[in-house]
Amino acid sequence: MTDARPQPIPPSPSPAVPAKRWAYVIPVAAIMYMLAYLDRNNVSVILPYMHGDLELSNADKGLVGGIFFVGYVFLQIPAAILAQRWSARKTVLILMVAWGLAASLSGLVQTKSQFYAARFVLGFFEGGVWPAVLILLASWFPLRERARANALWMACLPLSSVFMAPLSGWMLDHASWRWVLVLQGMPPLVWALVWWFAVADRPAQARWISRAEADHVERSIAADEAAKPPAGSGSYLDAVKQKSVLVLIGVYFFWITGFYGFNLWLPSVIKELTHDGSSTEVGLLTAIPFTIALAVMIANAAWSDRTGRRRQAVAVPLVVGIAALLLGQAVDGALPRMLLLCVTAAAVYAPYGPFWAIPGQLLRFEVVAVAMGLINALGNLGGFAGPYLVGWLTDATGSSVTGFAVLSGFLAVAVALVTLGLRTGTRPVRRLSEEAPEGA
Repeated sequence: MTDARPQPIPPSPSPAVPAKRWAYVIPVAAIMYMLAYLDRNNVSVILPYMHGDLELSNADKGLVGGIFFVGYVFLQIPAAILAQRWSARKTVLILMVAWGLAASLSGLVQTKSQFYAARFVLGFFEGGVWPAVLILLASWFPLRERARANALWMACLPLSSVFMAPLSGWMLDHASWRWVLVLQGMPPLVWALVWWFAVADRPAQARWISRAEADHVERSIAADEAAKPPAGSGSYLDAVKQKSVLVLIGVYFFWITGFYGFNLWLPSVIKELTHDGSSTEVGLLTAIPFTIALAVMIANAAWSDRTGRRRQAVAVPLVVGIAALLLGQAVDGALPRMLLLCVTAAAVYAPYGPFWAIPGQLLRFEVVAVAMGLINALGNLGGFAGPYLVGWLTDATGSSVTGFAVLSGFLAVAVALVTLGLRTGTRPVRRLSEEAPEGA
């Protein structure tokens, strides 16, 4: 390859190829999922301040956080297929309205069993949103942009905690936990209108995009698809039987077990460090680790797109997270423990963009929908295992040390799987010098 090759597609659009998709699709999708993540994770801020309401033990609190992910499984594959065959835009709209109503109704529960049921229903409706948006992004961003697009959208996860944890803490100082849940379920109903008018399923359907940008995106994605290996007969069964898909399910399960086990109990740990500080204080301090996680998450995705090293961009942060989790249980003092909480948060969030770029790199568009739905569905069962394990072990041992040590073990399995199981399974993203000439 030489520099004399005619006009390769640049890694980021030049002035001749506008980039409105970054300003329209990503922010609207990110805010939408910030609201979903708020309704999923606000319970972690609320639980330490329920003051005996519903008589929840630590194991019960872990079950409240974890049962969400049992419901989360059911719509993963159906929503992914609907998004791919029908409309990602319409699929997300329906789910957004349903989860907003379910989130508000969860503030009206009167018993422990009703709280479990409400969290299950919330997970049921939120479950289809993630794979549907990934399908949407796959129609808007070529592979060489995919990890950055994924990470910028998924930045809504730590960003939600940065803004919403202090908000939930402040609201708890002025209203009951019930009213917090009711009020925080309403914004998705409003944002559904923005989503409907701002988002299109693909560039050709968007009224705000230029013809030049739409053509550029469609040509680039078509070239990506043509370069992928065939998935057997092209059936969904052939896709999910591939070793790489099974490995990705395992990686995601063990990673997410550690991820949500840490996330749910983070406010409780910070409350302990502040010697039972106010909910506003705990909410503000909880935002600090997630602010750091946001910056690291985007930087890691940019590095992954630039180098094509997806496996390393997943494995290295998780190794750092394991070390920080274990050290956090061994050191004394509020400041050192807080610093290690920040490192752990950054480490468990950093793999998101690179990880979700891998399925689209391996599988053709017609089968990647069900594969991503399956990875997310089965992997997110770790969201049940992690919170519940920490709560149960805390009750059993009287300390969170054992629980967080177990979470470290789960992260270690994820590192082993992504390092060894995908050793020959992923191809580097093509760099600039390897791109075919535009229009070739």
